[in-house]
Amino acid sequence: QVQLVESGGGLVQAGESLRLSCAASGRTFSSDRMGWWRQSPGKEREFVAASRWSDDYAWYGDSVKGRFTIFRENAPNTVYLQMTSLKPEDTAVYFCAADSPGSTWSLWGQGTQVTVSS
Repeated sequence: QVQLVESGGGLVQAGESLRLSCAASGRTFSSDRMGWWRQSPGKEREFVAASRWSDDYAWYGDSVKGRFTIFRENAPNTVYLQMTSLKPEDTAVYFCAADSPGSTWSLWGQGTQVTVSS
């Protein structure tokens, strides 16, 4: 069984940086795509960023372009989200996601809280 486990969340001040990590476990994990979404209280889940291992292509949500960077380093089953110039509106629970065979964005982690104080 594949599991996604996020880490790296915490409390930071506006303008600071934070790096999130997500590692997939399980022998059968082979998703080319991994990504990040976030959700804050009372709001819908919002797309943040995603990447493809096969061609190193990445794409971003409009609210984080130029501030966040997604990358997969050393192994296709690990994805990072480097967040810079954080704003209070970035406060949310951040979720890692991946595809499973025949099912798009069907694997989800438990989430990690990011809180940005003003």
